[in-house]
Amino acid sequence: MTGRVAARWRRAVAGVRWYVREISGDADYERHCRRHAREHPGAPAPTRREYELWRTRRREEGPLARCC
Repeated sequence: MTGRVAARWRRAVAGVRWYVREISGDADYERHCRRHAREHPGAPAPTRREYELWRTRRREEGPLARCC
């Protein structure tokens, strides 16, 4: 019985961790780094700061960035 309870707690903590990483953007950066390594083998991955600047610039320049 205690094994089942512990497994449920681990699952719950993993779910909360996943949610927080999705909200904070940590998961986006890691996905970007994996894609970058796949599409540009041998090229250095961007730093977190470079990625955030690129993402912000892309968001602001996009046609759907603003309502007006």
